[in-house]
Amino acid sequence: MTAERPTTGSLVIHSARLVDGGSVLADAWVRFDDGKVSGRGVGDSWTAADEVVDAVASAGEGAVLTPGFIDIHGHGGAGASFDDGIDAIRTARALHRAHGTTRAVISLVTAPLDALARRVQDIADLMTTDADILGSHLEGPFLDPAHHGAHEPTLLREPRAADVARLLEAGRGTIRQVTIAPERPGGLDAIRSIVEAGAAAAVGHTSADAAMAIAAFDAGASILTHAFNAMPGIHHRAPGPVLAAAADHRVVLEAIADGVHLDPHVIKLVFDSAPGRVALITDAMAAAGSADGHYDLGAVSVTVRDGIARADDTGSIAGSTLTQDVALRRAIAAGVGLSDAVQALTETPARAIGCGHDLGSLDAGFTADAVLLDAQLRVVRVWVGDRS
Repeated sequence: MTAERPTTGSLVIHSARLVDGGSVLADAWVRFDDGKVSGRGVGDSWTAADEVVDAVASAGEGAVLTPGFIDIHGHGGAGASFDDGIDAIRTARALHRAHGTTRAVISLVTAPLDALARRVQDIADLMTTDADILGSHLEGPFLDPAHHGAHEPTLLREPRAADVARLLEAGRGTIRQVTIAPERPGGLDAIRSIVEAGAAAAVGHTSADAAMAIAAFDAGASILTHAFNAMPGIHHRAPGPVLAAAADHRVVLEAIADGVHLDPHVIKLVFDSAPGRVALITDAMAAAGSADGHYDLGAVSVTVRDGIARADDTGSIAGSTLTQDVALRRAIAAGVGLSDAVQALTETPARAIGCGHDLGSLDAGFTADAVLLDAQLRVVRVWVGDRS
């Protein structure tokens, strides 16, 4: 599957179930002109275009049309890791685009500060040529050693102001998200600096209790990194960061619906607890779309067996082998409604990283990113429109 670019001319896709903005519209059509959505409606009210796609003819009865999926937290795929440079990023992105992820933030694992500065610089450069890349996500090094997960603990460090500033400056305004353990010395000040620079601060890989999480959200943190994983869980006398995030309407909760990181009942719980504020992420590492075996995730050696990635030294889950179309199907199998699950792949992640004005919807004026799926929610066609 390759993504198609409606960058010039006009395109109409009709006779689809349009799932967008938290609702489902039957027998719908959407029109693209020069890479932007220019109209939508129902029935046969569409007008002629340079290309016309009958959704039922392409994908069968029950065909579903959605905005393009947006992954704000992933590390690679197709045997390639985002930490390994431009060619690896492009290889992995091609795999995920074929599964409906039209735009992605490039997540980087913990590494020495010099290496991270070079990598965010490379991603900033890559964004000038590859419009499907939305920026970078630093999932380290400002993490809690007690919840290091698949991050090399010897490389973790306190969020000193000079170090935070250096990485933000290296990204030249393209860092979209920084995950941080707010309880580390200087953590709350670092969150303020991250937000002031225009990035989203995310609470994750943390020992924070509910009170510390609330302090982080009050300081400006607006994302909870892969909810429940690498943080305290929910206890009836110690609610922890998950319930603090669910109770705060400013916060988006990332969720990994791969059947490994979260039990299906917990996936449903997250959606019920934070309606409209769940972002389905992949947290995918290089083995997504590739074979079981041995891989490197940054400085950590990982073995993938039966599609489950675990760090060799600790046995901790080390990312996933998930794609977002599979996440959609698993969320629905867990009891999440179709419109809610699609919103968690489109509108909500776009909003979480400040792209909600341009991406995540098929309303007029939005970028012409779209995914056509069959009735079983398997990807049939993908369109990626250039951003203005």
